[in-house]
Amino acid sequence: MSKEFVLAKGLSFDLGIFRMKGDRNLLTNDEVLKEAHERGVKFIRLQFTDIFGVLKNVAITVEQLEKALEGELMFDGSSIEGFVRIEESDMYLRPDPNTFVIFPWRPKEGAVARLICDVYNPDGTPFAGDPRYALKLVLKEAAEMGYALNVGPELEFFLFHTDGEGRPTTITHDRASYFDLTPVDLGENARRDMVLTLEQLGFEIEASHHEVAPGQHEIDFKYSDALDIADKIATFRFVVRTVAQQHGLYATFMPKPLLGINGSGMHSNQSLFKNGKNAFFDPKGSLELSDVAYHYIAGLLKHARSFTAITNPLINSYKRLIPGYEAPCYIAWSGRNRSPLIRIPAKRGSSTRIELRSPDPSVNPYLALAVQLKSGLDGIRSKLIPPAAVDLNIYALTAEERKAQGIDSLPGSLEEALQELSQDRVIQEALGEHIYHRFVEAKMKECDSYRVTVHPWEIEQYLATY
Repeated sequence: MSKEFVLAKGLSFDLGIFRMKGDRNLLTNDEVLKEAHERGVKFIRLQFTDIFGVLKNVAITVEQLEKALEGELMFDGSSIEGFVRIEESDMYLRPDPNTFVIFPWRPKEGAVARLICDVYNPDGTPFAGDPRYALKLVLKEAAEMGYALNVGPELEFFLFHTDGEGRPTTITHDRASYFDLTPVDLGENARRDMVLTLEQLGFEIEASHHEVAPGQHEIDFKYSDALDIADKIATFRFVVRTVAQQHGLYATFMPKPLLGINGSGMHSNQSLFKNGKNAFFDPKGSLELSDVAYHYIAGLLKHARSFTAITNPLINSYKRLIPGYEAPCYIAWSGRNRSPLIRIPAKRGSSTRIELRSPDPSVNPYLALAVQLKSGLDGIRSKLIPPAAVDLNIYALTAEERKAQGIDSLPGSLEEALQELSQDRVIQEALGEHIYHRFVEAKMKECDSYRVTVHPWEIEQYLATY
């Protein structure tokens, strides 16, 4: 896994980020133009995300591609959630040529391609509300300290049937559980086609299998640099939904769609590299972990309650973070068991990494990786020391036993997480002022809307009694 690092600059601004030579090709604008014409591309989707991670796109014809690659295409930013007001609406898209792919499910004649874009202001400066830019800033901070972040995500999702009008239900005929195969895993054909499609788009799939709950699946792809992984997470969700639809199914990344079964997570395996070597590995250190690794772990633990608003951004997210369903809800770490927030997988050497188990797949991937990295860097800068590892099953401990060991809990609601975020300047800096204020404003409205809504549970519980 040891690689030679090369420094690559953003398309039009000086934000260097580490790329791994050999993981993927670094393309130029001219190469993108040549590829598009040679492969019969007719339409290009220029993609970006809003502050909640929802994928947006502007479709252009291949005749406009050169103009787009020069960053000359404008769009109305006021129509995008969390971007700008109506009087500040003009924004520009600048495609990253390294994200050029051709969708394999479209015809070869009149093919459709995709480019992920950075968002710019009319004066040529990066837009502070662009989540991709927020991640780039934290990656630049890490690079200035000599580090590059590698991430390997594990995304879980559910496959449900649709009704007669194509709307999603929560019904699955699947009776399978962890690692089961046909005939009980009725989503296997869809999952196989998802893997094949992702591979055609440049993903290296490491594993795919049925998860614990009926209708629940997981597909893991190879680690890469953090920006590439954030782009891939956004692409992954789009592809999984598209392929599911082709099979008459609906794929959801909602963290907890059903009561009484496991929710969906997005475990985040991460490691820092410095001078081409894994900075978390020290053969002479305790558990063969370096001081840098311990500082990074301590930073994640310190900021966990506040970054949870970003890594678990829905009201529904907190119905997953409860005891009894394998999701972490206690702030601790271990090299042995899977009940704490952070686990240290067994592999060492260049594969040494830490696994943050709390994020869920509804995240904005750029912001989620930005706040995790920012937390770890704060731990390194401040030389924070983590508490002792907790190698017991934390779910089996009483509240008194957890308190005696100093084990705190993650927030129990989105509102509580937002309150924690409001007190943490480090995580606010990772987001930037624009994203922080727009995100909190929108999420507080979401909490208020949930609070005043009369839910079916209340009708069932109270209507006939009172």
